Amino acid sequence: MTEYLLRHVQVLLASVGQLARAPGSTLMTVCVIGITLALPAMLYLLVDNAKSVIRNWQGRPQVSVFLKQNVAEQDVLSLQQELARRPETESIELITSDEALEEFKTRSGFGQALDILSENPLPASIVIHISDDAGDPAVIEALVRDIETRPEVDLAQWDLAWVKRLHVILKLVQRAVIVLAALLGLAVIIIVSNTSRLAILNRRDEIETMKLIGATDGFIRRPFLYGGVIQGVLGAVCAIIIVSVCLSLLDGPIAELMALYHGGFAMSGINPRTISMLLVAGGVLGWLAARTAVGRHLRRIEPQ
Repeated sequence: MTEYLLRHVQVLLASVGQLARAPGSTLMTVCVIGITLALPAMLYLLVDNAKSVIRNWQGRPQVSVFLKQNVAEQDVLSLQQELARRPETESIELITSDEALEEFKTRSGFGQALDILSENPLPASIVIHISDDAGDPAVIEALVRDIETRPEVDLAQWDLAWVKRLHVILKLVQRAVIVLAALLGLAVIIIVSNTSRLAILNRRDEIETMKLIGATDGFIRRPFLYGGVIQGVLGAVCAIIIVSVCLSLLDGPIAELMALYHGGFAMSGINPRTISMLLVAGGVLGWLAARTAVGRHLRRIEPQ
């Protein structure tokens, strides 16, 4: 086992030496891979930060239930108790028609004009404060539709319905990021495959000699696979640096923008999870590209 690991370490060091002997092409390949991986990573982090902004802005969602005129007090209390038992409900507040009228007088400035009304035109209402566990827009929409079917209810309204639109937009952007990441991953495979192909052609005579003395395809393939993985991982490191620099440049303007809306949001940078994903993705894509290129071209090289 020790000898097996030692051989792999020797091949790894030899692959590093091969890449170091061509610093220009290696650096160019690593930079291209880094830029290619940085773009979807940047979009992913921006979407993640956008979700945090929405959570900070929306606070705790609430549903306003406006009751029909002349609903019996017993029916109102019964509905209030029923809504309070719902799993989506954190707390509930009953606003009577008299309280609603007094609040409207205070806020509108038409207090004296409203005093001439013979009856109160405002209905009673129930405000449902949604729990954190039920903050999903789909859950709140289902709750609103269910409440609107009650005979005592005239209108049920989610006061932060605009958040639903933002959630849908973010889901669309997330899908776009996945598609973009797949396309750019294919681009990484093409880039590393081309580099591996050139390396094979440059070492054609060496490969023919190795085959003459009985070297297996697996033995010949190994240094190229390590080379692909190394380039992919170095490209991921380059992507991490690019993303970190870009986020630091955006942090100041975003903080100023949030300050205009009285928000205390601080943009989160690249996290360990994203770093791990980039390193793994770079290594896997580099290995897959090298494996594809070497397997195809190695079969064409036979000793003369």
